[in-house]
Amino acid sequence: MGRYRVCVATGAWLFSGSHNRVQLWLVGERGEAELELQLLPARGQVEEFEHDVPQDLGPLQFVKLHKHRSLVDNAWFCDRITVQGPGALEEAAFPCYRWVQGEGVLTLPEGTALLAGDNASDVFQKHREKELKERQQVYRWATWKEGLPLTIAAGSEDDLPPNVRFHEKKRLDFEWTLKAGALEMALKRVYTLLSSWNHLEDFDQIFWGQKSSLAEKVHQRWQDDELFGYQFLNGANPMLLRRSTSLPSRLVLPLGMEELRAQLEIELQKGSLFEADFILLDGIPANVIREEQQYLAAPLVMLKMEPSGKLLPMVIQIQPPNPSSPTPSLFLPSDPPLAWLLAKSWVRSSDFQLHELQYHLLNTHLVAEVIAVATMRCLPGLHPVFKLLIPHTRYTIEINTRGRGQLISDEGVFDKGMSIGGGGHLQLMRRAMAQLTYRSLCPPDDLADRGLLGIPSALYAHDALRLWEIIARYVEGIIHLFYHGDDVVRGDPELQAWCREITEVGLCQAQDRGFPVSFQSLNQLCHFLTMCVFTCSAQHAAINQGQLDWYAWVPNAPCTMRMPPPTTKEDVTMATVMGSLPDVRQACFQMAITWHLGRRQPDMVPLGHHQEEYFSGPEPKAVLRQFQADLDNLEKEILARNEQLDLPYEYLKPSLIESSVAI
Repeated sequence: MGRYRVCVATGAWLFSGSHNRVQLWLVGERGEAELELQLLPARGQVEEFEHDVPQDLGPLQFVKLHKHRSLVDNAWFCDRITVQGPGALEEAAFPCYRWVQGEGVLTLPEGTALLAGDNASDVFQKHREKELKERQQVYRWATWKEGLPLTIAAGSEDDLPPNVRFHEKKRLDFEWTLKAGALEMALKRVYTLLSSWNHLEDFDQIFWGQKSSLAEKVHQRWQDDELFGYQFLNGANPMLLRRSTSLPSRLVLPLGMEELRAQLEIELQKGSLFEADFILLDGIPANVIREEQQYLAAPLVMLKMEPSGKLLPMVIQIQPPNPSSPTPSLFLPSDPPLAWLLAKSWVRSSDFQLHELQYHLLNTHLVAEVIAVATMRCLPGLHPVFKLLIPHTRYTIEINTRGRGQLISDEGVFDKGMSIGGGGHLQLMRRAMAQLTYRSLCPPDDLADRGLLGIPSALYAHDALRLWEIIARYVEGIIHLFYHGDDVVRGDPELQAWCREITEVGLCQAQDRGFPVSFQSLNQLCHFLTMCVFTCSAQHAAINQGQLDWYAWVPNAPCTMRMPPPTTKEDVTMATVMGSLPDVRQACFQMAITWHLGRRQPDMVPLGHHQEEYFSGPEPKAVLRQFQADLDNLEKEILARNEQLDLPYEYLKPSLIESSVAI
């Protein structure tokens, strides 16, 4: 007879406990025993039992759970179960971190990560196969729109598996803030009902409520060329700027602009000429909002980097050349102030469209969903890569499902308020999908390709590279515990299936854009996993958090433009500017949405600080502690640097980076 000490931990979320009785079995190498327990799990509690078992079960392999239902099936969120057997020096841990419900028996394997070939007994292999077969029935692919990444098959969040749903606190907060945003929007509309909307100062009437200190600075300085240029490096969208290697062919300089050409050539030779080209927007049809035609443009802006690190615009071409306009107007800082301001507004509005759809929605949200679904379909819970990645998939599938139903759906947010809505947003995303390369998701490659390495004032670039290095060390630390050579990587069928599922299925045959269809080495695997973790955490933080700061003052990043781009400079008046910028309704709408999506989340889990213990054993925990220490050191570096800056860059401060795409 042996005595077993069993600890059962229940989640701390609302409604995690259950009034239904739970039954447990211990399964070891030498036998199985049912524990006669009357367990009624309580929220946030760890319940401990000691139980005598007639036989020595040997090393424990599984814990099995069955939750009896009475009148109602009262679901239970089980965190983990630990068991210490007779004579054992350490507890055996059985991670769960999921809902227990229904009539079936849930089998939890001991938490030591194992590759498929590591199984001493075929009981683990059978468990892996059964788990994946069941998951593949639950997590199914769907084509949301042709030409875009596949998504989970779910018509709404109510169709999702319970284990990827928001916890109750998150759900209540998300839905409350939608209502609060709608209320604030209505109050601002009432407040401005009898007011004029003829001057830029009239936007002050709605610039109250939820906003940040940086948003206030943007409000004060948004017309400055220096702030305009700064945003390409460190604003909401630092992903478009690149160093020029030649003058763009679309930049047609008419007679009389020889001086400008000479200035551009000088900056080009010095390596200080940069460009932001929005050609992806060319020819995309603009939205019609409340029976009023909206407008899009595809600007090009050329900028110079001063020795001080300031990035200043030199010339803006609002539209590319076309047969009816072979020499489009060029706008210069020396132009009449309102003409130059309107040209910059067209650039900022175009940046808003590309940022939200290409760099935010597609390159982080939809890529993260592909990673999440492929992980659930191809990697069993025992697999070390599953244990590594699962904290970085939290809430992603539900936030994306809600987004498809509320943001980018027919009559959704983009249709109601953005110039790219009404179908143009789908065309843009299909074009962006064709440009979604593997290199573009890896900062060392992407920043090198864009010529942005080694620029002291490029704070996003600096912090992204530091985070990439830290995440890479963490990934390598975990992976090298389980893969002891390239041959082990090549011989892992579950890993190879996961790779193919991402590239060939989820990303729709993306191998022609550099994504791997197999892993041939440890280095290749670690690089890909670093991309996965970085995309799901740091990159999304960099792209998401700036919305509240840079978009709350609507003239700095108009969600739509209501008049065609100007073709002459002399005719631009304040009426032209105000007639082009969003009206009061659209401006209120933009402020409400950017607050809802850009604010800090109340139950956010910072990168590296997930509470779930998926790995057993001291070695993975030591790797995680080193990861946390590296992040803490970077946090201190960023804090010290930011104290010296007029505009602190905080989007990649580790304490502000959420572990997953959760909003």
